[in-house]
Amino acid sequence: MDSGKELKKSKGGRPKKTSPRNHQLGVLCTYLERQAIEFKAKQAGLAVSVYLRQLAIKGQVVIAQKTLPKDVLLVTGNLNHIAANLNQLARKKNSGEDLNDAEKKLLLSLCEEVKLVALLLKNKLQ
Repeated sequence: MDSGKELKKSKGGRPKKTSPRNHQLGVLCTYLERQAIEFKAKQAGLAVSVYLRQLAIKGQVVIAQKTLPKDVLLVTGNLNHIAANLNQLARKKNSGEDLNDAEKKLLLSLCEEVKLVALLLKNKLQ
């Protein structure tokens, strides 16, 4: 190259953090204390190091619980059940087989359930 400038080739990979956590701090504890710390960290949904860091710096660990309302869980369960049944019927129909009378009745009842779930959702959201 005539310009005398060399092109820097990107190494790829993850970019370096601006403030990496590269200092270790050892803590001695008993087996039972370790089990308690690991249990509480898991309960908080955090790694042990993150749990201990938050506890030391902030004095508390905020546990963000992600619980869904009971109604949402029921609707989700019903939709999963309906989807599984519809998938079985669709697979049979797509493979070239005709549906028998029991399967046709099941398909009609599933359609009614879908309509009912849609109506419940509509009423709940209004």
